[in-house]
Amino acid sequence: MYRIAVIGDYDSIYGFATLGLDTFSVDTYEEAARRLHRLTSGKYGIIYITEKLAAQLKHEIDKYREQVMPAIILIPGVSGNTGKGIEEVKKSVEQAVGSDILFGN
Repeated sequence: MYRIAVIGDYDSIYGFATLGLDTFSVDTYEEAARRLHRLTSGKYGIIYITEKLAAQLKHEIDKYREQVMPAIILIPGVSGNTGKGIEEVKKSVEQAVGSDILFGN
């Protein structure tokens, strides 16, 4: 069975541990890139990552976009919602169904 991981700053992710998710607090870009690489080659089917951290790791995350697993999903952090997570989910849905389900384009 695959597990779910959450990567980000401590304040943004600590609550996910109470839901049974594996949380990984990171402080630097280098630490985050190493952690992401380790998690993508392991037992994780879903990796949630804060939007702020994902912006810094865009190049690293793009390496895994074409893979079926793990799914890398952006979530807002304590610093706020940038809208990038919703945008990424919308793009994925558009690609899967062939149209914009929110606006019918």
